[in-house]
Amino acid sequence: MPALTLFGRFSAISLLVAFTAALQAQPTVASPQPLESSIAANAPADIPFSAPVQAAPPVDTNERQGDFLMLQQRYQAALETYSKIAQPSAAVWNKMGVASQLLSDPKDAVRCYKRALKLEPNEYGALNNLATLEDSRQNYSAAERLYRRALKVEAGSARIFKNLGTNLLMQHRYRESSEAYAKALALDPHIFDSPSGPTVEAQVSTKDRGEESYLWARSCARAGLNDCAVAQLRRAFDEGSATSKQVAVEKDFAAVRQTHDYERLVAEQR
Repeated sequence: MPALTLFGRFSAISLLVAFTAALQAQPTVASPQPLESSIAANAPADIPFSAPVQAAPPVDTNERQGDFLMLQQRYQAALETYSKIAQPSAAVWNKMGVASQLLSDPKDAVRCYKRALKLEPNEYGALNNLATLEDSRQNYSAAERLYRRALKVEAGSARIFKNLGTNLLMQHRYRESSEAYAKALALDPHIFDSPSGPTVEAQVSTKDRGEESYLWARSCARAGLNDCAVAQLRRAFDEGSATSKQVAVEKDFAAVRQTHDYERLVAEQR
């Protein structure tokens, strides 16, 4: 298996965390609904526990087993198990794409995501996932189109807005990037908490990583999330993309500058 870059490893962690969260969001019934998406963590709506079992569509045994293997990080075994399904749905093709992506096989991941989209053009998880692969190839315009297409289907996805923000950052469209990050944060105040890189296996400069941290910090500050802002400013300072002098004149950070955590951060930089 090819070695993952630092960002590839971070993205793999994010993929698995999202996959786990989506599965756990499903109710514990005899026939749980299938997972819609993995990277985007788009879990289906819960089924009331009082609902009859027959209200939930049946899930192929191989799909359940594949999901279990994914949670165990046995991606090759999961992929082989999903492949046993006679007529995979768009959601299953999306899962197979995730497994291939985690196995560092982007060519097969693209094949799977495109099969998902052929069956269901509005499978926004597959659109998002395919976009991350375009980003990793530095095909930023193609990735942006896919992210925006996914958001037309699912405008409430913080993860897709976050990915779009990073995509725009890589195109050095900082104002638009900041706006996308702000929308992601409004949908999920914790969207920046988990470790992640801009895109899977992207070759990103230190400057761009620093700009990303600074834009995240500004978005957090605008949302009144001072702890989040300080955490991201710490990264921006460490990566050399911002200084306390710069923050001192930014009106967005007015409230942040009054916190003890920020005062300690500035003291550490001296």
